[in-house]
Amino acid sequence: MTTALIAEDEPLLAQALQAGLARAWPGLELLAPAGDGDEAVERTLAERPDVLFLDIRMPGRSGLEAAQAIVEDWPEAVSGTARSPALPLIVFVTAYDQYALQAFERAAVDYLQKPVQPARLAACCERLRAAIALREAAASSAPRDDDAALAARLRALLAAPAGPAAPAAEPLVILQAGIGSTLHMIPVAEVIYFEAADKYVRVVTVGREALIRMSLRELLPRLDPARFWQVHRGTVVRADAIATATRDDSGKVRLALRGRPESLTASRLYAHLFRGM
Repeated sequence: MTTALIAEDEPLLAQALQAGLARAWPGLELLAPAGDGDEAVERTLAERPDVLFLDIRMPGRSGLEAAQAIVEDWPEAVSGTARSPALPLIVFVTAYDQYALQAFERAAVDYLQKPVQPARLAACCERLRAAIALREAAASSAPRDDDAALAARLRALLAAPAGPAAPAAEPLVILQAGIGSTLHMIPVAEVIYFEAADKYVRVVTVGREALIRMSLRELLPRLDPARFWQVHRGTVVRADAIATATRDDSGKVRLALRGRPESLTASRLYAHLFRGM
């Protein structure tokens, strides 16, 4: 039986979507809804629903951030098999205006606009049933192409603006970072990688580490994307500091660094950056 999880922080809206799905898809088994993005990630990874309805704006992680975490942390393989379980089919539920909805259409990710209309929900369910039937028909094929396609669509959606483009932020040249009681001026060109640390970002150079009071989301627009690559939802690395990239059987890529002993992991969402040239 096909299972679905709804992630919605408004209980009345979650109930309305449950009722609509019960009418549009009577054979669908609905799991207890998740009340925020963090619970959606935890429950999805534990219960592995076939379909996931994610509200875009929720407490904790947003729907997009939850989808990113699920794709990155999805189990690599079931014990005794060579294949990971299929990623859930993700439908975003949004109250965004038409400008933002164009981003969903360009990314080819299905979505429902609030308030959800019965005809639109019925069409969404038909699309999902067709996608599930294709999965089942291709269950023995390897590699599984729809998981790679989902990752590609999600990358496109994460990169798409949710509104009119904001003025470009001034690129960072120098970081002011606290190390103990001393403020250090760190040239951005010396940074090996940045790592999210709650409300801070950890800045790692060849010889030192420091924290800056800025989120990774705030930092990214001020970095040169040709020089600094996001390789995980919580990690950005300077491209020319990568010595080698080794892909494992799960599709993740292990990165060895110049000047640092530790290695980094590029998630399956960003593994496309490391194709042989």
